[in-house]
Amino acid sequence: MGACVSKVTVCCCRTPRNGITNENTDAVTEEQGEAYELPMFQEFTFEQLRLATSGFAVENIVSEHGEKAPNVVYKGKLDAQRRIAVKRFNRSAWPDPRQFLEEAKSVGQIRSKRLANLLGCCCEGDERLLVAEYMPNDTLAKHLFHWESQAMKWPMRLRVVLYLAEALEYCTSKGRALYHDLNAYRVLFDDDCNPRLSCFGLMKNSRDGKSYSTNLAFTPPEYMRTGRITPESVIYSFGTMLLDVLSGKHIPPSHALDLIRDRNFNMLTDSCLEGQFSNEEGTELVRLASRCLHYEPRERPNVRSLVQSLAPLQKDVETPSYELMDIPRGGASSIQSLPLSPLAEACSRKDLTAIHEILEKTGYKDDEGTANELSFQMWTNQMQDTLNSKKKGDNAFRQKDFTTAIDCYSQFIEVGTMVSPTIYARRCLSYLMNDMPQEALSDAMQALVISPTWPTAFYLQAAALLAQGMENEAQEALKDGCNLEQSSSSGH
Repeated sequence: MGACVSKVTVCCCRTPRNGITNENTDAVTEEQGEAYELPMFQEFTFEQLRLATSGFAVENIVSEHGEKAPNVVYKGKLDAQRRIAVKRFNRSAWPDPRQFLEEAKSVGQIRSKRLANLLGCCCEGDERLLVAEYMPNDTLAKHLFHWESQAMKWPMRLRVVLYLAEALEYCTSKGRALYHDLNAYRVLFDDDCNPRLSCFGLMKNSRDGKSYSTNLAFTPPEYMRTGRITPESVIYSFGTMLLDVLSGKHIPPSHALDLIRDRNFNMLTDSCLEGQFSNEEGTELVRLASRCLHYEPRERPNVRSLVQSLAPLQKDVETPSYELMDIPRGGASSIQSLPLSPLAEACSRKDLTAIHEILEKTGYKDDEGTANELSFQMWTNQMQDTLNSKKKGDNAFRQKDFTTAIDCYSQFIEVGTMVSPTIYARRCLSYLMNDMPQEALSDAMQALVISPTWPTAFYLQAAALLAQGMENEAQEALKDGCNLEQSSSSGH
């Protein structure tokens, strides 16, 4: 991503609360032979993260087992640009804000291409949130246990366990040997389908102190005795993941060890892998899993020896991960392959006149659920002035008097009695007409908070981003809008 550097530079400092960073504040890390550039760890405001996730919309929840977990992970975009994952803890978690900040900043110093890295956090009032890199290509659990088109190939499985071992070795070298509840949901796949270990598991768990939330059958025996996690406990969990990769199922370790003792390897091996690996390779992975799952913690291997054992097993090392996974690079189709609606087309060309015509023709028909509220307000005298502001704004918008439209819509929005995505959309275009693209982008994001599945808001984001010369980000916003429009027209 960035230019190569001669040494590792890992930084952690506080950036302004508004989240603005200069390009030269990026932290660059180099390990596993790759330079990797990331923004420095920062504290975000709750409002920034509310906007980024469209108001923590249900549509943006990405936790695969969120219904069982008290903390929910959302996908989002900072300033409609950088994709992020936001973990929002329940209100009883982390009662001590200082402890939360110290722990988050400590994890935020770690930067590795093998991790889904922690970019920042938010600690306002009772709110505790973590912000990490967003990984668009699902979890290892999805690809192993719930795949749809094809099972994961053997060379990719070997790559997953090596990269995972390298991630743990890197964390250990940085003084973070403890990882909480290591499992197949914690391994994520990035734009290139390379596996990454979620940084969330590096955080000490909150007030409850629990390090394992999964089925007790998979919990290290010493944790059951003492309630404490040790580096050796992490190795035990790594052994359960070796079994996951080998079997394509989540087999309890006690059952797996019985199969190994009986040399019943067929029951332990994914039938989808038939003919893809040699007996020697399978035997070596079984041997390594057995060592990791040893009852006595001191008998288990350390992370460095795991890397040394797994590195020679690698196959097809030159083939990119996205080819092995048979997933398009970047995980998304190009904008050229998507059918653009007239509004999407106009926004992609930044044709403001055409956008105005479409928004004016559409009117307020997208404002579902607001009509009744509006009619109720018509009955209240104190609302009349506010409604008049909206009417004047609509009239100015129709007459292409965009400066007046901005003033009138702003008066209406400031009262805050009724929010309308269309009003934000109209003020957004009015800002664009007045060469105020940053304000326009903010309004497009506000429209998404109100209506997270509204394609128009994404299209207007694209127009605002294009006005700022941000071509790649605009393309992403257009894709998001097109995908939403396609899924709604197909009834999904």
